[in-house]
Parts: sequence; C-alpha cells; structure tokens
Amino acid sequence: MEQQIKAELQHPKLTKLKVLKRGVFILLGAIMMALGIEVFLVPNMIMDGGIVGISIILYNLTDIGLGLFIFLLNIPFFFLGYKQIGKTFAISTLFGITILSLATSYLHHVAAFTQDVLLATVFGGIVLGAGVGLVIRYGGALDGSEILAILLNKKFPFSVGEFIMLFNVFIFAWGGFVLGWDRAMYSVLAYVIAFKTIDIVIDGFDESKSAWIISDKHEDIGDAIMARLGRGVTYLKGEGAYSGDDKKVIFTIVTRLEEAKLKSIVEELDPSAFLAVADINEVRGGRFKKRDIH
Repeated sequence: MEQQIKAELQHPKLTKLKVLKRGVFILLGAIMMALGIEVFLVPNMIMDGGIVGISIILYNLTDIGLGLFIFLLNIPFFFLGYKQIGKTFAISTLFGITILSLATSYLHHVAAFTQDVLLATVFGGIVLGAGVGLVIRYGGALDGSEILAILLNKKFPFSVGEFIMLFNVFIFAWGGFVLGWDRAMYSVLAYVIAFKTIDIVIDGFDESKSAWIISDKHEDIGDAIMARLGRGVTYLKGEGAYSGDDKKVIFTIVTRLEEAKLKSIVEELDPSAFLAVADINEVRGGRFKKRDIH
C-alpha cells in the first residue's frame, strides 16, 4: 500500500512532445540571454546581476572567456538544484546553462548592435529578461543565485527576494569599482528592466481577472455575463457568517478590457451586489474561454 501511494505521488514522466517543447524554448531563451549579454551589455561595459554579473566582472579582470566563467560558476548550483528541487529541473538548468555558455562564446566577436549606452541598457535588459523568463517558464534556470537564495531562505529569516537583492547589491558595488560607477548605475537599470520583462514573459500578456459576485439576483447576473460578455460562470454555495443565510456566489474570468462592462452589468441588475475583482496570472482548462456574444 505504501509503495502504491509513493508511486502515485511521484512526478509522471514527460511525454516526448513536452520534452521537445521544453528543450526548444529553453534553447531559445538561453540564446536570447546570450544575445542580450554579448551584443548589448558586455560591449558597453554593462553587467547583469547574479552569477552572470560575477562572470562579467571576472571576464573584465582576467580577459578569460565569459562563457567559461558562466558555466564553471553555475555548476555547483546545478548539483544543489538536483538535490533540492528535482532531477527534471536540474537537467533543464544544465542544458540551459550549457547553451548559454556556448552561445556567449560564439557571439563574443559579434559587433555590438549599438554604442549608445542607454539604448544598450534598455534593449539588453529586455532581450536578456525575455530569455530568462522563457527558461523559467519552461522549468529551468540560467543563474544559480536564485537556487542559492532558496537554500539560504530555509536557514535564515530572510525571503528569497531579500537574499537576491543583497547578493546583487554586493555584485553591483563590486562592479562599480571594476567598471566605474556610471556603468554600475546603468547595470542596475538593465537589471530592473530585465526583472520586469521576466515577470511579463512568465505571467504572459493575457491580463485576465477573476470576479466574485454575491447577489440575490445571481441567475440574472450569470445569464447576462454569458449572453453579453460571452463568458462562462460558475455558481458556488456560500453562507453568510453573520446572518447564516445561504448565498450563491458567481465566479467568472474576464479580461482587463471586459472589466468595465462586467461592473456595469452587475450595477444595472443589482446595485447592492458584492463584487470583488482580482488579477490572475494564468488561466487553463475549464469553460471560461470567450464564446460568441448572442
């Protein structure tokens, strides 16, 4: 019985198609990060945070290949990731880091796309962030500092984000002494741009919102949402904590552009209805997809 339960709790093996899809997007993401580094940031003496930032500083101090530093410095975190997060993550991460190292070595002699430092900072951050976001979205990582932060978070009273911030403050300060303080400030700007781009790529561009509506006219509101917005609804059972009355809760998904129309429907049919709207990052499955409006 215990063996059966353990077998059910184990992660199912990925299909060949999913493995291929994951590999293609991690490959693409690693190449994009290499482009951001080698054709925008490094030629203009701008650095990234994390292990890649340390690698860029060491490259400027020694002139040894940047790709070699990225690979060697990330190897210890590959083993940490294998033990703490899992085999699939570790293999995906090793594949991504290997491609990143090879691509940075190959692109090292490619001329910079621009000599304008501000343009290099902005577009380098965007391209780099998009690459990192793709790799994270498909189950890998390109920088061991996040793995280290996750491990330290278990032993010290600091969040993962706080560890990463402290780590990068040290790196950018070090970079200020090596590359100059103006380049360090451009590096911080590139890092912020990359960080926001990662969020966009991971969360997607589909700005969906969940809506919860409590009303005595739940059927009228639900029918109107389906007919006038083309959105599916689900009725949930609720109970008022104070009154003890049974309530019906309407749950639905809308886009940012449909939010105003949803509010007008609720206000029109029941001005006293309770309505709560929240941002959500991803919607999969179910019957909440947009249908044709009647």
